[in-house]
Amino acid sequence: MSVHRKTRRALERGMTLIEIMVVLVIIGLIAGAVAVNVMGRLDEAKVTQAKTDLHTIENCLDLYKLDKGRYPTTEEGLGAVVAAGKCKNVKDPWKNDYVYLYPGQAHADSFDIKSYGADGKPGGDGMNADIVNP
Repeated sequence: MSVHRKTRRALERGMTLIEIMVVLVIIGLIAGAVAVNVMGRLDEAKVTQAKTDLHTIENCLDLYKLDKGRYPTTEEGLGAVVAAGKCKNVKDPWKNDYVYLYPGQAHADSFDIKSYGADGKPGGDGMNADIVNP
């Protein structure tokens, strides 16, 4: 009977406060490591999305040129492409407008489309670097 009492007491005891705290600390450390890795990936995903958007907008501009016989001027901007129904998204992943120049600075015989990156300002490094159509 004493063996039965010891087993019963062990079952009734449950977890101590120290054991619960250790488990919570371990879960917190794992969550912190995952969050750091995921946040870096989100920034990379936004850069990749901006590059993909630039290709899509280039195709929209080519369709616009097929219909109108010319690219929109810098003054008309990408709004002319949207108004013509050739393109929908003209905002970068950071919710800023893409910059459109025709004729372009990087492509003198064509157009430039660029995003100023996370900070929305010309220049910058890393996530703040400008992204320009190839």
